[in-house]
Amino acid sequence: MSAINNNTHITYGLDIGGTKIEIGLFDSELKVIDSWRIPTPTQDYHEFLNAIASLIDEADKRSGQQGTIGIGMPGILDKNARVKSANVSCATGKSLVADLEKLLGRSVAVANDCRLFALSESCGGAGDNKAIVYGAIIGTGAGGGLCLNSHLYQSSNNIAGEYGHLPASGYLLQKYNLPARQCGCGLIGCSEAYIAGPGLGWLYNHFGSGSNSTTKFVSDLRDKDPIATKTFNCYMEFLGSAFSTLVLSYDPDVIVVGGGLSKIDEIIAALPQAINKHLFEGVDSPLIARAIFGDSSGVRGAAILGSQHANNV
Repeated sequence: MSAINNNTHITYGLDIGGTKIEIGLFDSELKVIDSWRIPTPTQDYHEFLNAIASLIDEADKRSGQQGTIGIGMPGILDKNARVKSANVSCATGKSLVADLEKLLGRSVAVANDCRLFALSESCGGAGDNKAIVYGAIIGTGAGGGLCLNSHLYQSSNNIAGEYGHLPASGYLLQKYNLPARQCGCGLIGCSEAYIAGPGLGWLYNHFGSGSNSTTKFVSDLRDKDPIATKTFNCYMEFLGSAFSTLVLSYDPDVIVVGGGLSKIDEIIAALPQAINKHLFEGVDSPLIARAIFGDSSGVRGAAILGSQHANNV
């Protein structure tokens, strides 16, 4: 923990997950001054609100001021500002921003955690000084966000950038004789069902490995196992196809990749060529960059959102 200068305005970034809530205190240069975490109450909404309030109260005591607040969490705020979140079920259908602002007595900004990953990487991260930055998570899920000039692009339904829930390529499903899989979002045949971590594990098992472990997959791939090689080639086609939709939709200057699967060097190395296979002549993959801030992007992106929101209020 760094000493807090009383003349420095502090911003609080909260990263809410299905098991923990982490809060980070940031100075005006986005340096972490302090951070800690508590378990996430997911079954009782009032308990959930009070948990956030207790974090803010403690942050105020530690910083000696009322910092601005930005919050990231899984799910979305719909066009009526109501939460939809499978991981924090007690908040679904609730007006979280209004309830928190009433409870805390100050302005609060809330956004999807994948979008805040993109915001963090567009401000001092792998997408710094780029006009159009897409941040893509490939981990337990596949989501992301679009930033224009270091600000999140906001759409009416707050779903811009949900590339994981665009349909997987029908051509590739037919080529590899794969079924249209049920996605956790309720739709059938989403790209996420094939390109997220569980999707990669499913492909590996489907092609005959007898295992859905991504750790074993990586080991077997590096040992030139034929099933792992076949799985990798199929996976990269689906991932390249999914990312090509980002290029054709947003034409970003850079796609910053984060999440567990981004740590597999073979995926990052093969991605530009895999994208180009699904683009027409004269269009090329943008720069593909691995995220700089990684697991810190949640609280950091939330703090940036809070600061930008406070400046616009």
